[in-house]
Amino acid sequence: MRSVTAMTGHILKYHNATSYTRHKMGGHYLDWGNQPSVFKGYPGIEPIPLSKEVDLPEQDLPSVIRWKGSEAAPRSLTAEDLSRIMLLTYTFTARARHGGGDFYYRSAASAGALYPTELYVAACGIGGLDDGVYHFSIAHHGLNRLRKGAPWRAIMDAAPASGIRAPALSFFLTAIFFRSAWKYRDRSYRYDLLDTGHVAENLILALRALDLPHVLTYDFDDREVNHLLGLDEEKEVCLAVCHVPGQERLNGDRSVRPEELPSAVKAASRTALAEKGYATVMEIHRKGEKVSHQKESGFSMSRELGPAPVNWERIKAPDLWLEAMPLARSVFRRRSRRNFVPDPLPRDSLTALIEALCTDLPERALRTPARHEAVGVGLVVGNTGDMEPGFYLLDMAASSMALVAPGDQTGPMARVCLDQAWLGNAAVHLLLMANLEKLEDCWGPRGYRYALLEAGRMGERIY
Repeated sequence: MRSVTAMTGHILKYHNATSYTRHKMGGHYLDWGNQPSVFKGYPGIEPIPLSKEVDLPEQDLPSVIRWKGSEAAPRSLTAEDLSRIMLLTYTFTARARHGGGDFYYRSAASAGALYPTELYVAACGIGGLDDGVYHFSIAHHGLNRLRKGAPWRAIMDAAPASGIRAPALSFFLTAIFFRSAWKYRDRSYRYDLLDTGHVAENLILALRALDLPHVLTYDFDDREVNHLLGLDEEKEVCLAVCHVPGQERLNGDRSVRPEELPSAVKAASRTALAEKGYATVMEIHRKGEKVSHQKESGFSMSRELGPAPVNWERIKAPDLWLEAMPLARSVFRRRSRRNFVPDPLPRDSLTALIEALCTDLPERALRTPARHEAVGVGLVVGNTGDMEPGFYLLDMAASSMALVAPGDQTGPMARVCLDQAWLGNAAVHLLLMANLEKLEDCWGPRGYRYALLEAGRMGERIY
């Protein structure tokens, strides 16, 4: 992040206040007796099971990433289609025993394995499923119905999307604050956004694999969407919405605000007996509630970070990726590894990773910033065989790179990463960066959401 002397903006104030400072870091006690539950449930509501015995798409990951949009008309969907989407988006991938209990690995990465993200869906005209607004229970691979019937006009008024007549499915991605704050305190809002971005990317790749047109947006009426889902806004909030178009048009000229859900539904946003709220987190989130596109975009964030290299070179993507496993297999096999082999990373593998970041995103809503506008990418290149070591900037919009500083800097980067020496063995470090002043200048405090949600998507895609 670019250093600044004045902290006048809301984004700068929050980000700098919650940044790690090496010589001022102190540990804090984790109250294990008050550890938040990673499963949300609704007393009195029995989950409707979705079948796990469904065929998953066979497309390989490169073809899914290179997807340019569906030309097919919206088609009828079934509960089995919804199950496929959920299995590829947010599911258990393995189980281990920790502390005398079961720990479940998930298909999306999460800071500290705290999993703040929850997934909801509004469904209309789905074969084998009654119309309604549902919470997805990952523990049961099932749906908790919160509302009977889908209030589509209210949904589209609260979360409009270009080109959508009436959705068959609307997905809502939320974050429960205390799950991350239990460990990360004031810094936790960063992880709420990043983790939600991870799940959003899995969702988008799943929809692409099923060749379903869709629109992802971060711009919506926060209060109305939270009301629709029955969230306690002091504890849980919506951060992203994704619509899949249906075959019908909306009826009626205006929406009617859905009725308030019972207090027991709101109470389900609580995940621990004694939850502490963090005013810093609530302040930055509330400051970003207003959608504000203050200036024209169209820039590349990588060219707004300070360094101004002259020689940008176009990157040639490989015709074939060296590893082209099916999307489903890549989702279920993804794991974190806390070490690296000392072998060089083949150049084609590196350029495949770069292509994955640069690929256009046809599902974007018109007003939500493009990825390259919200996030800049740097690469600290070390052991990649035939590529000169050094620090590079990546212009995603132009699919080009520029060398900023020559020399292998993976060792110094490991020291920057709080002396995690094992990171020095990595062949390349990817840095996701933003000019915080530029974010707020263009989009107000909500620009912080754009940048971190997009960084989360990019991180999940690289994983």
